[in-house]
Amino acid sequence: MSWVSVAGRTAALCAVLVLCTEAALADPLGFAEPMRFPGAASVDLFASRGDAANAADAIAAPLRRQVVYYATKEAPGTIVIDPAHTYLYFLLGGGSAIRYGIGVGRQGFTWSGTETIRRKAEWPDWYPPSEMIQRQPYLPRAMAGGAGNPLGARALYLGNTEYRIHGTNQPATIGQHVSSGCIRMLNADVIDLFDRVSLGAKVVVLGPMQDQAARTHVRSNASASVPKGAAAATIGSAGPNVAASR
Repeated sequence: MSWVSVAGRTAALCAVLVLCTEAALADPLGFAEPMRFPGAASVDLFASRGDAANAADAIAAPLRRQVVYYATKEAPGTIVIDPAHTYLYFLLGGGSAIRYGIGVGRQGFTWSGTETIRRKAEWPDWYPPSEMIQRQPYLPRAMAGGAGNPLGARALYLGNTEYRIHGTNQPATIGQHVSSGCIRMLNADVIDLFDRVSLGAKVVVLGPMQDQAARTHVRSNASASVPKGAAAATIGSAGPNVAASR
């Protein structure tokens, strides 16, 4: 092979690489599937005990995970969400529940109704829905799961809606009305809930007239040991009642 032939092929290859690079820079995210790296360390390393403790310390004591008395006719394994008081309850039965502090939908993005857990995901990828992109066009079209992902360490998908119960990389938003309708939890809390709840579990989101928070009181502190074996109820979804257009 002559030197001229080699030089020609090298030049052609360089031209192709330049064109591919320019295309990637023009649309770095697009709608491509997030990249995965076989053999990479698990991102669960970001959910260290130290990080979890620091996040819990950043929120008010009533919002920290704890066992409470909760009077309800719902079955053990059901999730009850009280947006007005930013609490989520996982029912244990016998009048007990684990209460978690949460972040909920801001004004205009509140909803109520009954759903079921359709899917569970660890360190989920994020694909902002088209309605959110219309409101915030600067958002990425896709983001791989990890410590910087706004869905946090775990996600529980509610029926056929766009809503999820998920973690957050912003602990200060717990106890606030800030989301577009999803339910936010501390990463340590959503991992705990993820391990307890079953697919098909019933999720009840209370409306303004269904407030039951006054019937609860703290039964033990956040470090209480609770078995992770409660059975989940499998009940059909009645669909959410959106208080205002999303």
